[in-house]
Amino acid sequence: MARTSVWMHALVWISLGPGAFADPLTNHPDAAPNPGSATDVDTVVASPREETQPRRGSVVLGTRSIAYTVTPGTLTIRDANDAAVGSMFYVAYVVDRKADEVRPVTFAFNGGPGSSTMWLHLGGLGPFRVDAPTDRSLPPAPYRIVPSEASILDKTDLVFLDAIGTGLSRSLGKAKASDFWSVDADIDSFAKAVRRYLDLNNRWNSPKFLMGESYGAIRASGLAHVLQEQGVQTNGVLLISAILNMSVRGSRSDQEFVEYLPTLAAVAWYHKRVPDPPANLEVFLKEAREFALGPYLEALAQGDDLPAPERDHVAGQLSRFTGLSTTFLIQSHLRVPEDRYRQELLRGRDRSVGRIDARFAGIGGDATAGTPDYDAAETSIRSAFIAALNTYLFGTLGYKTSLKYRPEYYEAISDAWDFRHRQVGAEDVTVATVNLDLASVMRQNPHLRVMELHGYYDMAAPFFGAEFDLKHLELDPTLRGNLSIAQYESGHMIYIQPEARQLLSRDLKRFYDEVLRRP
Repeated sequence: MARTSVWMHALVWISLGPGAFADPLTNHPDAAPNPGSATDVDTVVASPREETQPRRGSVVLGTRSIAYTVTPGTLTIRDANDAAVGSMFYVAYVVDRKADEVRPVTFAFNGGPGSSTMWLHLGGLGPFRVDAPTDRSLPPAPYRIVPSEASILDKTDLVFLDAIGTGLSRSLGKAKASDFWSVDADIDSFAKAVRRYLDLNNRWNSPKFLMGESYGAIRASGLAHVLQEQGVQTNGVLLISAILNMSVRGSRSDQEFVEYLPTLAAVAWYHKRVPDPPANLEVFLKEAREFALGPYLEALAQGDDLPAPERDHVAGQLSRFTGLSTTFLIQSHLRVPEDRYRQELLRGRDRSVGRIDARFAGIGGDATAGTPDYDAAETSIRSAFIAALNTYLFGTLGYKTSLKYRPEYYEAISDAWDFRHRQVGAEDVTVATVNLDLASVMRQNPHLRVMELHGYYDMAAPFFGAEFDLKHLELDPTLRGNLSIAQYESGHMIYIQPEARQLLSRDLKRFYDEVLRRP
């Protein structure tokens, strides 16, 4: 049992104050490597025995030093026959509290599907973060792990969970990893993991929050509804860089191009491809939203019946927002997929813009190519996060395991994932759409607060798409105030941009204060 294990393992104090591990790779040259780094991960079997390896730490936020216990560990998931079918890895940060103090707990996870939760874990919301770049490529190792001034640990305990097949989470017994690789099975496994953590750590009476990034927003929305059905009410749901309706992505539908247009406008503005650009991005994006839902949508809806004079007029307006030539836009039938746009915007400079963060620009290999051959943003930050995760988990925290940490497992999970999902009240199965699930849980729990946070330069999940979906939940007027949206001049990983990270932290802390003040 995990609670018993806390007392069976020696609690080792690690000073995690400012500067303590400003450069762990330099300060700890002899730190033990991942014990599983030389092991064939496909031949290593996870254990059904739940284990915790806690350590003590502290972080300074503002003028306050916060002491906590950081616990890497596992939660065993069981099926209806009580057979162990999965082991979910987590890292929990629990702040010291008085005996009668009730602190909230937040369960956080990334998405993919196929991503571990290293991004949220070391992005700055916990006590440490990767010293990542803002809009440029980071040199190779050594990388820096620094105390996070933007951590929200002063407001909530944090539990970072890895989906089965990613990180150190694995299937057990007769179960196959692919048994968990569907919308509903994934949500079910997280619901069981959350309840198990509540059991083992006596947190049933704690205020409960869910935080999901990217596909994790679909998981969080569906998870809130499933937990509600199981008698576990959540106080708040935080959706970061959310995708709530994957049936639109890649569909070439009118809705997809409408939802992407404000993002294209933001990217063109950032890269100075907008003629006579307004100084204020917000003003420009307000115009882009109005154009997208007005003349642009009306033109797309006409399809091949769109008269040439009207087409040309709309192309001229579209050129102003996207920075692309009217000739190219007309040849593209006013429809430019995000990968084509990433290649076309800076074609004259032989650069392509990033997908998860379009502020990044990568050097092109073929000036005539129609789409980029890599994501300039992901390749710039990925190695830093992977190195930091392995250094921090297996070096700083000294976690012992025979498994190898999988930062990502897209090659296995992406093609195998079953995106089918039947929403609450829907007659037919849809493709990973959870709008109705989120609306349902908000109706059933009228105290639930939901906040969506998004970067303008995110081309993987357009911010206007999340806006669109959240404004179509058909909420009762009394519930609409429970939903809020915040947006930043950053990309998919909002927290890698210093100014955006500070604003994100401020908005999250305000959200917790507002939720916990409510009767």
